[in-house]
Amino acid sequence: MAIERQQVEQLARLARIALDESTLARTTASLGDVLALIDQLQAADTAGIEPMAHPLDAVQRLRPDVVTEPDQRAALQAIAPAVEAGLFLVPKVIE
Repeated sequence: MAIERQQVEQLARLARIALDESTLARTTASLGDVLALIDQLQAADTAGIEPMAHPLDAVQRLRPDVVTEPDQRAALQAIAPAVEAGLFLVPKVIE
């Protein structure tokens, strides 16, 4: 699929991007190259190939779910300017 100069101008206008003449020519050529690559990828035969979530057959290692930090809630709330029912109170910023 080829892209034409008018299409690139339209995309630039919609994206609010100012393109001068030399940039417009380079952008049109670059987008054309990208679309040619996409056409080439779409032409590949993928029949019988199962979709993969990741290109490597790897399993994510998970760490054990254990508490690693001590409970400092009381100490931190003791120095807070405003606390109520175990929650930090902050000033209202949106009316």
